Amino acid sequence: MKYQEVCLNAYHISVKKMCASCAMKEVENDGERVCQKMGLKVKQQFCCCHWQMSDSLKNAGLQNGGVVRLRGTQEIIIK
Repeated sequence: MKYQEVCLNAYHISVKKMCASCAMKEVENDGERVCQKMGLKVKQQFCCCHWQMSDSLKNAGLQNGGVVRLRGTQEIIIK
């Protein structure tokens, strides 16, 4: 089984390193992902050496009023 690398943003939210969380991704109208850096069509969980956290994930946890819930149980783990 392959494990994905995880990193934390400035607000201690864990982010998986993959194309879906990368700032270099571009999603076409048909839903295919294109890596802007490499110019290749890639899958959602692909991760290359050019990965950079997207701006929206850098700011995750910044706003007041939101919560983070544990997947499956919906238990609130961060208020």
